[in-house]
Amino acid sequence: MSNQLPKSYWSLIRQRFLENRSARWSVRALLLAVCIAVFGNFIAGEVPIYCQLDNQMYFPVFKKYAVDLGLATWSPPFHKNDWRSFEYQKVIHPLIPYAAHTTDKKNRHYKSPFDEQEVSATKFHHWLGTDRLGHDVAAGMISGLQTALLVGILSMLLATLIGLCMGGLAGYFGDEGYQTSIVRLILTSIGIYVGIHFGFIARSYTISEGSFILEIGKGVGGLLLIVFIFNRLGFALERFPRLSKKISLPIDLIVMRVVEVMNGIPGLLLILAITAVIKNASIFTIIFIIGVVGWTGIARFVRAELLKIRTLDYVQAAKAMGFSHTRIFLKHALPKALGPVLITVAFGVAGAILVEATLSYLGIGVSDQITWGSLLKDARTQASAWWLAVFPGLAIFFTVLIFNLIGEGLKEAVDGR
Repeated sequence: MSNQLPKSYWSLIRQRFLENRSARWSVRALLLAVCIAVFGNFIAGEVPIYCQLDNQMYFPVFKKYAVDLGLATWSPPFHKNDWRSFEYQKVIHPLIPYAAHTTDKKNRHYKSPFDEQEVSATKFHHWLGTDRLGHDVAAGMISGLQTALLVGILSMLLATLIGLCMGGLAGYFGDEGYQTSIVRLILTSIGIYVGIHFGFIARSYTISEGSFILEIGKGVGGLLLIVFIFNRLGFALERFPRLSKKISLPIDLIVMRVVEVMNGIPGLLLILAITAVIKNASIFTIIFIIGVVGWTGIARFVRAELLKIRTLDYVQAAKAMGFSHTRIFLKHALPKALGPVLITVAFGVAGAILVEATLSYLGIGVSDQITWGSLLKDARTQASAWWLAVFPGLAIFFTVLIFNLIGEGLKEAVDGR
């Protein structure tokens, strides 16, 4: 007789997922891509990994990570950032001694990987060629991978957070599960209107001209603060008997109407419209826009799962025992609804990477970085520069394929077939 305990829900999903060979190898390929992106400064860049100047040892590449995060600044002797001008006693360069924006004036005007290049040593050869300005394509590929993974993963994390909140509330409470007083509902609605007006509408010019993420953060913070104040005011007025009458708030109806409105507008068209009015869009601007637009599918999956889960015996038992809605929702209901969400997230990351590449190709994406889409854009202006189309195109294809195979593996694991 076996004494083994029955496997948990997530253990079964993990076991089924790992039995899928293509999904298993896709995860390994993804981990490799993440490692390349994280340690990209060790693979491509002008900043030496190790150098010795005036009998002093330095590891500038580690300092660069802190500088990029805004945690440090370059100090003498590296404050000029002219890494080629130093007379190193010893130096170890990255495998590709070029940054994505490094301009090689001797190898401008589309040097093919197989063309004769003017370089001082073999290690400075452009193994994937150059573009019109002399940028190294291999370094640009590393930069494009970093941008693609950052946009894809972070935008879907934001979309998942919004989708879980909206879909979770709709599925758990339905149209009659949440009750509130009329005065509290009215004041909260007024607070939402006032918060949107002063947080976004009245500050539209500031948002479009200033730092987008910072200004959006201020707007969201102001909106939440105003809504909280009005909500607390309504809570205080509930103490009066004439104002304490409860009504059911149709959360499911409201959320689904919002989802239908969002789905009624083509996602790419909406993203293009938003990015068109924003000057100098940064990578975090693109992440925010894709995340805000891409949450509807996740919300619908979460809602559908919770509509079934909320009727199960263990949820009803938790309610009978007097557990709070927050505890039941977060600890008992929501974890069981996350399986289908993972499938949507995997496919969503692939879609976000394609959207970012499309925006960069059209010239309205990330303006301060070289991406796969911007490399493809350069290939359009020079038909003979085949390497500018082949290498970024293959990178986009395989990256999207990896996430699609992971999504298929998760789908089979969750369905149990």
